[in-house]
Amino acid sequence: MAGKHSYSYDEELPKAMQRNYQKTSGSGKNSSKNKKGKKKGLKLKSFAIIFIVLMVILVSIVGAAYWYVNDKLGKMQQVDIDEEQLGISDEISETLSKYRNIAIFGVDSRSNNLEEGNRSDCIIIASINNETKEVKLISVYRDTYVQIEGHGLDKITHAYSYGSAQLAINTLNTNFDLNIKEFVTVNFDSVADAINELGGVTINIESQSELKYLNDYIDETARVTGLSNAKVQSTGRQTLNGVQAVAYSRIRYTAGGDYKRAERMRTVITAMLDKLKTKSVGEINTFMDNILPKVYTNIKAGDVMSLLPSLASFNISDSIGWPYKTKGITLDRWYGVPVTLQSNVTQLHQEAFGELDYAPSQTVQTISDKIIAKTGYRE
Repeated sequence: MAGKHSYSYDEELPKAMQRNYQKTSGSGKNSSKNKKGKKKGLKLKSFAIIFIVLMVILVSIVGAAYWYVNDKLGKMQQVDIDEEQLGISDEISETLSKYRNIAIFGVDSRSNNLEEGNRSDCIIIASINNETKEVKLISVYRDTYVQIEGHGLDKITHAYSYGSAQLAINTLNTNFDLNIKEFVTVNFDSVADAINELGGVTINIESQSELKYLNDYIDETARVTGLSNAKVQSTGRQTLNGVQAVAYSRIRYTAGGDYKRAERMRTVITAMLDKLKTKSVGEINTFMDNILPKVYTNIKAGDVMSLLPSLASFNISDSIGWPYKTKGITLDRWYGVPVTLQSNVTQLHQEAFGELDYAPSQTVQTISDKIIAKTGYRE
């Protein structure tokens, strides 16, 4: 991977929101007390686990009554978005018709506000092959330089802040040639609780360096969540509690930087899925009651219910970090520039969707040319 990836996550607001962000009402951002809390929240970056977890929950209770499952799903925070504004072309809709691509956002909010004004510090696309039931997790690095409709070239993390899930999905679709219509958003408050509800997850701590940074992050994570700050004593495969697993997912100072951090997030998702499969119906019932109210989504309960007959065959077959080739640049701030957008999108469609002769759309080619003109980075 080209370029440097050592940069601060406690950084800037989106360019278009620098003046207005602190004035926003309804999420507590205008008081000094809440600003302090917000600063802590920004340091504890969330990752999105809920959709995949939800799938496995339903697998485990597939024999339960319809009304029971529907009632549980009704606990989620529901929102409607305008599908006409999601940037899906007819051609892409047809070529990706056998794939259900769902955007999963982890935002930096510490409140119940999961709408615009929050950056999506974690972006994962859960790509479900409707024929094979394979699920691929595609992590999109938050500082990736892309075009955001109405805002020009900017970090992809800011799309959610400018226009909530609808604009963030539009940004993914138009820059990546995708057909995303559905999303799930969570904040970090749900992560440690969800893992503790499961009794922890099994993770392999690979090195002394990883162990050192894990324990450094544990103290800060515990302060923000109010949970135990028990340290991890050794490397190797072991069970981590909620605070420890969240701290593990935040490590970015070892080799690989933020790219390795995204991989750790995917590792934790998979570990949660594996652990949830071992739970009883009663344990899953408690888990759902505590976690589902923290999920913000446009996926209707009935849509999820329709998946029940095939959920047991779902399997995470691959994890992909995107872009594949990137190079850092400092303009008004640091950006991760895909080199080039066009070639990275081509590779994504080849690996994720089996389109070996894929040619990016004219929209992607035009955006790619704009990025090259702005940065001078080309292959």
